[in-house]
Amino acid sequence: MVNILITGGAGNIGSTLADTLAKDKNNHIIIADNLLSGSKSKVPKKKNVHFIKCDVNDYRDISALFFHYNFKYVFHYAAVVGVKRTLAKPLLVLNDIKGIENILKLSKNTGVKRVFYSSSSEVYGEPVELPQHEQTTPLNSRLPYAIVKNLGESYFKAYQQEYNLDYTIFRFFNTYGKNQSTDFVIPRFIKAATQNKPITIYGDGSQSRTFLHVDDNVDVCIKALAENKLINDTLNIGNDKEYTIKELAKIIINLTNSKSKIIYAPPLPEGDMTRRCPDISKMKNLLNRDLINLKHGIKRILELKK
Repeated sequence: MVNILITGGAGNIGSTLADTLAKDKNNHIIIADNLLSGSKSKVPKKKNVHFIKCDVNDYRDISALFFHYNFKYVFHYAAVVGVKRTLAKPLLVLNDIKGIENILKLSKNTGVKRVFYSSSSEVYGEPVELPQHEQTTPLNSRLPYAIVKNLGESYFKAYQQEYNLDYTIFRFFNTYGKNQSTDFVIPRFIKAATQNKPITIYGDGSQSRTFLHVDDNVDVCIKALAENKLINDTLNIGNDKEYTIKELAKIIINLTNSKSKIIYAPPLPEGDMTRRCPDISKMKNLLNRDLINLKHGIKRILELKK
Protein backbone atom coordinates (compact mmCIF):
# COMPACT_ATOMS: atom_id res chain seq x y z
CA MET A 1 0.00 0.00 0.00
CA VAL A 2 1.34 3.42 -1.03
CA ASN A 3 0.36 6.17 1.40
CA ILE A 4 -0.17 9.55 -0.29
CA LEU A 5 -0.99 12.83 1.46
CA ILE A 6 -2.97 15.58 -0.26
CA THR A 7 -3.16 18.78 1.76
CA GLY A 8 -6.03 20.98 0.64
CA GLY A 9 -7.66 17.85 -0.73
CA ALA A 10 -11.20 19.10 -0.10
CA GLY A 11 -10.85 21.69 -2.86
CA ASN A 12 -11.45 21.52 -6.59
CA ILE A 13 -8.11 20.17 -7.79
CA GLY A 14 -7.17 18.21 -4.67
CA SER A 15 -10.45 16.30 -4.49
CA THR A 16 -10.28 15.38 -8.18
CA LEU A 17 -6.67 14.27 -7.74
CA ALA A 18 -7.68 12.09 -4.79
CA ASP A 19 -10.54 10.54 -6.74
CA THR A 20 -8.28 9.68 -9.66
CA LEU A 21 -5.41 8.34 -7.55
CA ALA A 22 -7.88 6.20 -5.61
CA LYS A 23 -8.73 4.24 -8.76
CA ASP A 24 -5.48 2.39 -8.06
CA LYS A 25 -6.45 0.20 -5.10
CA ASN A 26 -2.79 0.07 -4.08
CA ASN A 27 -2.96 3.77 -3.19
CA HIS A 28 -4.13 4.91 0.23
CA ILE A 29 -5.06 8.60 0.06
CA ILE A 30 -5.12 10.81 3.14
CA ILE A 31 -6.76 14.21 2.67
CA ALA A 32 -5.83 16.91 5.17
CA ASP A 33 -7.87 20.11 4.98
CA ASN A 34 -8.99 22.77 7.46
CA LEU A 35 -12.11 23.45 5.31
CA LEU A 36 -11.43 27.20 5.10
CA SER A 37 -12.45 27.17 1.44
CA GLY A 38 -12.83 23.44 0.81
CA SER A 39 -15.81 21.24 1.62
CA LYS A 40 -16.02 17.75 3.06
CA SER A 41 -18.76 17.02 0.50
CA LYS A 42 -16.10 17.11 -2.23
CA VAL A 43 -14.01 14.34 -0.64
CA PRO A 44 -14.35 11.11 -2.69
CA LYS A 45 -16.39 8.45 -0.93
CA LYS A 46 -14.01 5.56 -1.50
CA LYS A 47 -12.59 2.96 0.85
CA ASN A 48 -8.99 3.98 0.17
CA VAL A 49 -9.61 7.71 0.72
CA HIS A 50 -9.66 9.11 4.26
CA PHE A 51 -10.36 12.68 5.31
CA ILE A 52 -8.81 14.29 8.40
CA LYS A 53 -9.66 17.85 9.36
CA CYS A 54 -6.23 19.30 9.97
CA ASP A 55 -4.40 22.63 9.81
CA VAL A 56 -1.16 22.23 7.88
CA ASN A 57 0.09 25.50 9.39
CA ASP A 58 -0.04 23.95 12.87
CA TYR A 59 3.05 21.73 13.23
CA ARG A 60 1.60 19.53 15.99
CA ASP A 61 -1.57 19.00 14.00
CA ILE A 62 0.06 17.97 10.72
CA SER A 63 3.04 16.13 12.22
CA ALA A 64 0.78 13.50 13.75
CA LEU A 65 -0.28 12.45 10.24
CA PHE A 66 3.29 12.14 8.98
CA PHE A 67 4.45 10.03 11.92
CA HIS A 68 1.42 7.76 11.73
CA TYR A 69 1.11 7.11 7.98
CA ASN A 70 4.70 7.14 6.66
CA PHE A 71 3.81 8.88 3.39
CA LYS A 72 5.67 8.04 0.20
CA TYR A 73 4.38 11.05 -1.75
CA VAL A 74 2.96 14.39 -0.66
CA PHE A 75 0.89 16.82 -2.72
CA HIS A 76 0.94 20.15 -0.90
CA TYR A 77 -2.11 21.95 -2.28
CA ALA A 78 -3.35 23.65 0.90
CA ALA A 79 -3.43 27.44 0.62
CA VAL A 80 -5.66 30.46 1.11
CA VAL A 81 -7.06 31.06 -2.40
CA GLY A 82 -9.36 33.48 -4.23
CA VAL A 83 -8.49 37.05 -5.19
CA LYS A 84 -10.98 38.74 -2.85
CA ARG A 85 -10.19 36.42 0.07
CA THR A 86 -6.43 36.85 -0.27
CA LEU A 87 -6.70 40.62 -0.60
CA ALA A 88 -8.99 40.88 2.42
CA LYS A 89 -6.85 38.66 4.70
CA PRO A 90 -3.18 39.17 3.81
CA LEU A 91 -1.88 37.93 7.18
CA LEU A 92 -3.84 34.70 6.74
CA VAL A 93 -2.14 34.29 3.37
CA LEU A 94 1.33 34.92 4.80
CA ASN A 95 0.65 32.31 7.49
CA ASP A 96 0.77 29.70 4.72
CA ILE A 97 4.56 30.03 4.82
CA LYS A 98 4.43 28.03 8.07
CA GLY A 99 2.59 25.24 6.26
CA ILE A 100 5.25 25.09 3.55
CA GLU A 101 7.97 24.86 6.18
CA ASN A 102 6.06 22.17 8.10
CA ILE A 103 5.51 20.02 5.01
CA LEU A 104 9.15 20.23 3.95
CA LYS A 105 10.58 19.53 7.42
CA LEU A 106 8.29 16.57 7.97
CA SER A 107 8.81 15.19 4.48
CA LYS A 108 12.56 15.39 4.90
CA ASN A 109 12.48 13.72 8.31
CA THR A 110 10.05 10.90 7.49
CA GLY A 111 11.48 9.65 4.20
CA VAL A 112 8.99 11.09 1.72
CA LYS A 113 10.20 10.29 -1.79
CA ARG A 114 8.88 13.39 -3.60
CA VAL A 115 6.77 16.43 -2.73
CA PHE A 116 4.51 18.11 -5.29
CA TYR A 117 3.81 21.80 -4.71
CA SER A 118 0.87 23.79 -6.05
CA SER A 119 2.35 27.10 -7.04
CA SER A 120 0.39 29.54 -9.16
CA SER A 121 0.34 31.67 -12.29
CA GLU A 122 0.38 34.60 -9.87
CA VAL A 123 4.15 34.20 -9.56
CA TYR A 124 4.38 35.85 -13.00
CA GLY A 125 2.74 39.05 -11.80
CA GLU A 126 1.79 41.45 -14.56
CA PRO A 127 3.08 39.77 -17.76
CA VAL A 128 6.24 41.14 -19.35
CA GLU A 129 6.16 38.50 -22.06
CA LEU A 130 3.59 36.13 -23.53
CA PRO A 131 3.34 33.22 -23.39
CA GLN A 132 4.66 33.01 -19.83
CA HIS A 133 7.53 30.52 -19.66
CA GLU A 134 8.79 28.61 -16.61
CA GLN A 135 12.36 29.89 -17.04
CA THR A 136 11.59 33.60 -17.28
CA THR A 137 9.61 34.43 -14.14
CA PRO A 138 9.69 38.23 -13.70
CA LEU A 139 8.72 38.12 -9.98
CA ASN A 140 7.03 41.50 -10.24
CA SER A 141 3.85 40.91 -8.23
CA ARG A 142 3.47 42.67 -4.89
CA LEU A 143 0.45 40.69 -3.69
CA PRO A 144 0.92 38.52 -0.56
CA TYR A 145 -0.48 35.44 -2.33
CA ALA A 146 2.06 35.71 -5.16
CA ILE A 147 4.89 36.43 -2.72
CA VAL A 148 4.06 33.30 -0.69
CA LYS A 149 3.97 31.15 -3.83
CA ASN A 150 7.31 32.54 -4.99
CA LEU A 151 8.82 31.98 -1.56
CA GLY A 152 7.38 28.47 -1.50
CA GLU A 153 9.13 27.63 -4.75
CA SER A 154 12.41 28.84 -3.27
CA TYR A 155 11.87 26.69 -0.16
CA PHE A 156 11.37 23.55 -2.25
CA LYS A 157 14.50 24.22 -4.28
CA ALA A 158 16.52 24.93 -1.14
CA TYR A 159 15.39 21.71 0.56
CA GLN A 160 16.39 19.73 -2.50
CA GLN A 161 19.82 21.33 -2.48
CA GLU A 162 20.36 20.95 1.27
CA TYR A 163 18.63 17.63 1.98
CA ASN A 164 18.15 15.97 -1.42
CA LEU A 165 14.36 16.04 -1.03
CA ASP A 166 12.92 15.74 -4.53
CA TYR A 167 10.12 18.05 -5.60
CA THR A 168 7.97 19.05 -8.56
CA ILE A 169 6.49 22.53 -8.74
CA PHE A 170 3.15 22.88 -10.53
CA ARG A 171 2.29 26.44 -11.55
CA PHE A 172 -1.48 26.22 -11.81
CA PHE A 173 -3.33 28.59 -14.11
CA ASN A 174 -7.14 28.93 -13.95
CA THR A 175 -8.49 25.42 -13.44
CA TYR A 176 -12.24 24.86 -13.42
CA GLY A 177 -14.40 21.83 -12.70
CA LYS A 178 -17.47 20.50 -10.92
CA ASN A 179 -15.94 20.99 -7.46
CA GLN A 180 -14.74 24.57 -7.92
CA SER A 181 -15.93 27.03 -5.26
CA THR A 182 -18.63 29.47 -6.34
CA ASP A 183 -16.48 32.54 -5.70
CA PHE A 184 -14.40 31.73 -8.81
CA VAL A 185 -15.34 33.13 -12.18
CA ILE A 186 -16.78 30.14 -14.09
CA PRO A 187 -19.02 28.75 -11.30
CA ARG A 188 -20.04 32.31 -10.38
CA PHE A 189 -21.10 33.03 -13.97
CA ILE A 190 -22.84 29.65 -14.29
CA LYS A 191 -24.81 30.23 -11.09
CA ALA A 192 -25.98 33.66 -12.27
CA ALA A 193 -26.79 32.45 -15.78
CA THR A 194 -28.82 29.42 -14.68
CA GLN A 195 -30.87 31.73 -12.46
CA ASN A 196 -31.23 34.37 -15.21
CA LYS A 197 -29.59 36.90 -12.91
CA PRO A 198 -27.16 39.62 -14.05
CA ILE A 199 -23.55 38.53 -14.58
CA THR A 200 -21.19 41.02 -12.96
CA ILE A 201 -17.82 41.71 -14.56
CA TYR A 202 -15.20 43.82 -12.80
CA GLY A 203 -13.75 46.37 -15.21
CA ASP A 204 -14.59 46.38 -18.90
CA GLY A 205 -14.17 42.60 -19.38
CA SER A 206 -11.18 42.90 -21.69
CA GLN A 207 -8.85 41.18 -19.22
CA SER A 208 -8.02 37.74 -20.57
CA ARG A 209 -7.49 34.34 -18.99
CA THR A 210 -7.00 30.75 -20.05
CA PHE A 211 -9.17 27.99 -18.59
CA LEU A 212 -8.08 24.40 -18.01
CA HIS A 213 -10.50 21.60 -17.14
CA VAL A 214 -9.59 19.92 -13.86
CA ASP A 215 -9.36 16.49 -15.54
CA ASP A 216 -6.55 17.79 -17.75
CA ASN A 217 -4.82 19.28 -14.72
CA VAL A 218 -5.00 16.06 -12.72
CA ASP A 219 -3.95 13.84 -15.63
CA VAL A 220 -0.76 15.88 -16.03
CA CYS A 221 0.03 15.76 -12.30
CA ILE A 222 -0.46 12.01 -12.11
CA LYS A 223 1.64 11.37 -15.23
CA ALA A 224 4.47 13.38 -13.63
CA LEU A 225 4.23 11.02 -10.65
CA ALA A 226 3.65 7.72 -12.45
CA GLU A 227 6.31 8.28 -15.13
CA ASN A 228 8.91 9.83 -12.78
CA LYS A 229 8.97 12.96 -14.90
CA LEU A 230 9.82 16.57 -14.01
CA ILE A 231 11.77 15.64 -10.89
CA ASN A 232 13.20 18.84 -9.38
CA ASP A 233 11.56 20.86 -12.14
CA THR A 234 8.79 23.43 -12.61
CA LEU A 235 5.77 23.00 -14.86
CA ASN A 236 3.09 25.38 -16.10
CA ILE A 237 -0.29 23.65 -15.92
CA GLY A 238 -2.90 25.55 -17.88
CA ASN A 239 -4.41 26.13 -21.29
CA ASP A 240 -2.86 28.28 -24.01
CA LYS A 241 -6.12 29.53 -25.54
CA GLU A 242 -7.07 32.94 -24.21
CA TYR A 243 -10.59 34.27 -23.62
CA THR A 244 -11.58 37.69 -22.38
CA ILE A 245 -13.84 37.65 -19.35
CA LYS A 246 -16.57 39.20 -21.49
CA GLU A 247 -16.23 36.37 -24.02
CA LEU A 248 -16.45 33.84 -21.19
CA ALA A 249 -19.69 35.41 -19.93
CA LYS A 250 -21.23 35.28 -23.40
CA ILE A 251 -20.24 31.61 -23.85
CA ILE A 252 -21.91 30.68 -20.55
CA ILE A 253 -25.03 32.69 -21.38
CA ASN A 254 -25.32 30.90 -24.72
CA LEU A 255 -24.68 27.42 -23.29
CA THR A 256 -27.32 27.90 -20.59
CA ASN A 257 -29.87 29.63 -22.87
CA SER A 258 -29.89 32.31 -20.22
CA LYS A 259 -31.64 35.67 -20.20
CA SER A 260 -28.88 37.11 -18.03
CA LYS A 261 -27.50 40.52 -18.85
CA ILE A 262 -23.85 41.48 -18.40
CA ILE A 263 -23.31 44.36 -16.01
CA TYR A 264 -20.02 46.08 -15.23
CA ALA A 265 -18.64 47.00 -11.84
CA PRO A 266 -15.54 49.08 -11.04
CA PRO A 267 -12.25 47.19 -11.51
CA LEU A 268 -10.80 45.43 -8.50
CA PRO A 269 -8.25 47.69 -6.79
CA GLU A 270 -5.47 45.17 -7.39
CA GLY A 271 -4.90 41.51 -8.18
CA ASP A 272 -6.79 41.38 -11.49
CA MET A 273 -3.97 41.05 -14.01
CA THR A 274 -4.61 42.13 -17.60
CA ARG A 275 -3.58 38.84 -19.21
CA ARG A 276 -2.62 35.27 -18.41
CA CYS A 277 -1.30 32.86 -21.01
CA PRO A 278 1.21 30.11 -20.21
CA ASP A 279 3.76 28.39 -22.36
CA ILE A 280 2.58 24.78 -21.99
CA SER A 281 5.08 23.06 -24.28
CA LYS A 282 6.37 20.84 -21.45
CA MET A 283 2.86 20.05 -20.29
CA LYS A 284 1.70 19.06 -23.79
CA ASN A 285 4.66 16.75 -24.22
CA LEU A 286 3.81 15.03 -20.96
CA LEU A 287 0.04 14.80 -21.48
CA ASN A 288 0.35 13.76 -25.14
CA ARG A 289 -3.30 14.42 -26.03
CA ASP A 290 -5.58 17.32 -26.87
CA LEU A 291 -6.96 19.46 -24.06
CA ILE A 292 -10.65 19.57 -23.23
CA ASN A 293 -12.34 22.39 -25.14
CA LEU A 294 -13.75 25.15 -22.89
CA LYS A 295 -17.30 24.86 -24.20
CA HIS A 296 -17.22 21.07 -23.81
CA GLY A 297 -15.83 21.42 -20.29
CA ILE A 298 -18.57 23.85 -19.27
CA LYS A 299 -21.19 21.51 -20.78
CA ARG A 300 -19.83 18.73 -18.53
CA ILE A 301 -20.46 20.88 -15.47
CA LEU A 302 -23.96 21.81 -16.65
CA GLU A 303 -24.83 18.15 -17.24
CA LEU A 304 -23.86 17.31 -13.67
CA LYS A 305 -26.17 20.05 -12.36
CA LYS A 306 -29.26 18.57 -14.03
